[in-house]
Amino acid sequence: MKIVLATSNEHKVKEINAIVAQENISFILPPSGFDPIEDGLTFEENSLIKARAAWELSKTWVLADDSGLCIDALNGAPGIHSARYAQTPQERIDRVLSELEGVNNRSARFKCCMTLINPSGEVEFSYTGVCEGSIVNEQRGTNGFGYDPIFLLDNSDRTMAELSEEEKNKLSHRGKALTAVIEYLNKK
Repeated sequence: MKIVLATSNEHKVKEINAIVAQENISFILPPSGFDPIEDGLTFEENSLIKARAAWELSKTWVLADDSGLCIDALNGAPGIHSARYAQTPQERIDRVLSELEGVNNRSARFKCCMTLINPSGEVEFSYTGVCEGSIVNEQRGTNGFGYDPIFLLDNSDRTMAELSEEEKNKLSHRGKALTAVIEYLNKK
């Protein structure tokens, strides 16, 4: 089964295909012209916006996701603005660490909402994966990307960036959401 992954990021397609390698599913990029305006107020709304935009171009199975980091002491920020919280990944990390300077409550979570649309254009399945943790005081680890070096997993002494790719795929918000989607598709 081929499913359009609502992204322009080839790396994300390869990463997800590696995760589902044992399944009878493969993901492909959407047709050219995919450039939705993500103006939703939640991860769920933005995931649906991307899914519908990719479906309009492909008229087939589509999977979209929207994800980000939500920090309690920052009232859920950066949230849906995680990728645009600053210009570069390092500047985003620096901004979060600066905003949390002197703050004791550093609880946070990564969220990933995935929306699956069927060839008729209807939402077939939606799921939000959550990974609980907290923000450390300084970066640790070299794996992963984004906020991974400052996100300490609950019940662990390691940040996301200190996990192997295989470990991260099992524990991450995106891994949990993708597992739920695959389980749903396998039951169909």
